[in-house]
Amino acid sequence: MDIEKLLPGIVGATVGAVGWLIVGLFMQRRQVFRQARNSARAVFFELDANRLNIGVAIEFGAFTPLGRASYERLLPDLASMLTVAELQAVVLAYGGHAGYAQAEADSTLPRDLRDQALRALLAAHDRALDALRPRVFSAAEKRALQAAGQDAAVVPLTDETEQPGSRRLGETRR
Repeated sequence: MDIEKLLPGIVGATVGAVGWLIVGLFMQRRQVFRQARNSARAVFFELDANRLNIGVAIEFGAFTPLGRASYERLLPDLASMLTVAELQAVVLAYGGHAGYAQAEADSTLPRDLRDQALRALLAAHDRALDALRPRVFSAAEKRALQAAGQDAAVVPLTDETEQPGSRRLGETRR
């Protein structure tokens, strides 16, 4: 066999294999990013639902269980996508669930102290939602959610200066 014929074959096979390896790595990276983004979306909507439940607890004293299934299941995916500060904001929002449960269970807790703790938890959820929103939605998706009134986290439930119950849940501030 002639080396002049064998060498181009070896070079061609090597270039082809390296090319397919690069394409495979690129496709795998895109898949990991899509999976992490979808995970972050699930956690975003779970946080948004929890935020509404906290608002109801502040406004009306009615406590609904907060969800955490998406967070617990998808935290490893989030860790691959979020910065440390963004991840910490999400973890702190979920970490406050113990305080929410205590505020519900402890009937001796003064209302103003309970509301202060719940407002702090609400603020933690707002920070987590603010951290996730730019990562999980395109600008067009954010506009569409806001236009449809579907992004409850866009409008704060209460002002810190307002007394609970002074306006309807979710009413926009002017």
